[in-house]
Amino acid sequence: MDRVIHLSLELPCPVSRTFDYFCLPGLLTDWLCPEADINPVVGGKYELFWDPTNKQDNSTIGCKVTALANQQFISFEWKSPVMFKRFANTANPLTHVMVSFHATEKGTIIHLVHSGWRSNESWLKAANWQENAWNIAFENLATVVNDSY
Repeated sequence: MDRVIHLSLELPCPVSRTFDYFCLPGLLTDWLCPEADINPVVGGKYELFWDPTNKQDNSTIGCKVTALANQQFISFEWKSPVMFKRFANTANPLTHVMVSFHATEKGTIIHLVHSGWRSNESWLKAANWQENAWNIAFENLATVVNDSY
């Protein structure tokens, strides 16, 4: 069976603001990457750059939003970093991320599901690396949000 990454995080801010942290370039760069080119509509760009001087590597260049419902969820294609680029970024389909947003008494809970990982050893290493990266990203997001609420 193919691997699926599933993470959840509760944040002390409303759904509308939490949703914006995944859809607005200025907020994405607060917690996830140094540069973002996002057009939050179905078919729009979802390009994140961890090295803006080399946009072909360590980025999601070419990735698109695949589904979106305002303040409910956003889904987008995903590309892996350079060490997994040879197989992961040429796969058809690419891996895929879906993030949903749910109001709670304390704010918002986010569910992130990153699917499309294949079953061989190289893919397992890529999925493990990505799961760790998402955990670090969520820690960054929690810090940014908690500092402003």
